[in-house]
Amino acid sequence: MTLNVEYESKIELNLDYKEIITQVVEKSLDFENCPYEAEVNVILTDNTEIQEINKEHRNIDAPTDVLSFPMIDYEKPADFSALEDEADYYFHPDTGELLLGDIIISVEKVMEQAREFGHSQKRELAFLTAHSMLHLMGYDHMEDEERLVMEEKQRQVLEALNIGRE
Repeated sequence: MTLNVEYESKIELNLDYKEIITQVVEKSLDFENCPYEAEVNVILTDNTEIQEINKEHRNIDAPTDVLSFPMIDYEKPADFSALEDEADYYFHPDTGELLLGDIIISVEKVMEQAREFGHSQKRELAFLTAHSMLHLMGYDHMEDEERLVMEEKQRQVLEALNIGRE
């Protein structure tokens, strides 16, 4: 697996963010039975930058906690069976890894939401990473039924890593 993590905020998270993100990405891939080595890019930024990206890509002029940019159009969530038919498009030409996509997380939102929800920054960062990984694997939460599926999967990934609401 190739995991590129870039820290682009002047605001420091006082935790081992690379280790947390790595564990969640790996567990999410395992949990969804991804049969391939994968490449994921994660950027940790601030509210100003994520607001610009949110405005540009979603036409929402406000900061958000996490943005997901999946590279794959799944017929159904986490259905990896048809991807080899589009190997030139979905796989890195040099490494052969599945190009899942990009995750952008606001460090400020990690801190704010951890305080707001009464849990650790570690838990909030892990939650946002798990949430975004599910988006990269085709899940969504626009309908209640989809939202419930995503919430359960997020809970199971964090539980498997023993990351609770401390």
